[in-house]
Amino acid sequence: MSTTAVERPITRGVTVTRRRRVTGLTALAVAVLAVAALSLAVGARALTPAEVWHGLFAAPESDQRLSEIRLIVQTVRVPRTVLGIVAGLALGVGGALIQGYTRNPIADTGLVGVNAGASFAVVSVIAVFGLTDPLQYVWFGFLGSAVAGVVVFGLASIGRGAGNPLTLALAGQGVTVFLAAMTTAVALSDVKSLNVLRFWNAGSVAGVGYDVIWPVTAFVAVGLVLAAVMLPSLNLLNLGDDVARGLGVNIALSRTVGITAITLLAGAATAACGPIAFIGLMVAHVARYLTGPDYRWLVPYAGLLGAVVLLVCDIVGRLVVRPGELDAGVVVSLLGAPFFAVLVWRGKFRSA
Repeated sequence: MSTTAVERPITRGVTVTRRRRVTGLTALAVAVLAVAALSLAVGARALTPAEVWHGLFAAPESDQRLSEIRLIVQTVRVPRTVLGIVAGLALGVGGALIQGYTRNPIADTGLVGVNAGASFAVVSVIAVFGLTDPLQYVWFGFLGSAVAGVVVFGLASIGRGAGNPLTLALAGQGVTVFLAAMTTAVALSDVKSLNVLRFWNAGSVAGVGYDVIWPVTAFVAVGLVLAAVMLPSLNLLNLGDDVARGLGVNIALSRTVGITAITLLAGAATAACGPIAFIGLMVAHVARYLTGPDYRWLVPYAGLLGAVVLLVCDIVGRLVVRPGELDAGVVVSLLGAPFFAVLVWRGKFRSA
């Protein structure tokens, strides 16, 4: 058999695989738009597609009913939907990255202390400065996430196990347990902090305005750019440090930039919505099942899946306990806990 005859099926197979991946990515983008449209229509007051369209694009008018629809869509449901997309995208990409950089298939953004750092910072500034406006304490939440991430990766980069994924996981768990204890101590000593933590800790995309959403979106955008730049080297890192080093990867630089991206993505989403567990864990596994281990495809799939899952969970939360609402973070946990149990049951943890 000639060399050309062998190469043609290989080339054809690569082309088909790439076409399927592009088709899947396009389908996920369409799914995000479809779920976003549903998010605008579903709520305490259900709206028809025509009413949603009117609420989005019609000019202010004297009709009271149409004015109310316009107010509901533009000031309540659009910000909620935009934050759901941004936070879901950030958590999905962050989850895929943390599993890649730690080579741990059950890793989540909470592993690197992001959630614990944000919780401790929010509770502390409420107790010390009396801040209760989300616009004020969201910045401290982001700062707490970033500092916790830096401390975890700083601890993991020193000593004999420097750079080892297991060392990173142990450092993350150590910092998380310490900060959780400190958060509990502060919250129990201050009633106002405890009340705010109780609501913030549930994880929700509701009630956040554009004054918070746009800065969070900027941080997420920077994190996505950094993640995209490092995807080729992440593939090589998963072959092992020695192989990656032999192929010319600067391991320290790659891990530093990757961790910075994770901190920006997870920290911004957590500061705005509160800690929402399991999204990164779930969507990374689904994305890996759909695309295979190539992180150039896995990460964008995980991001779009994260947006779809968070929006769907938020919509479900609006419907199941009407006329009240269940926070999206609670619905995600109800979905994620069985998913995690299935992963353990199938022995995924053994490949860590």
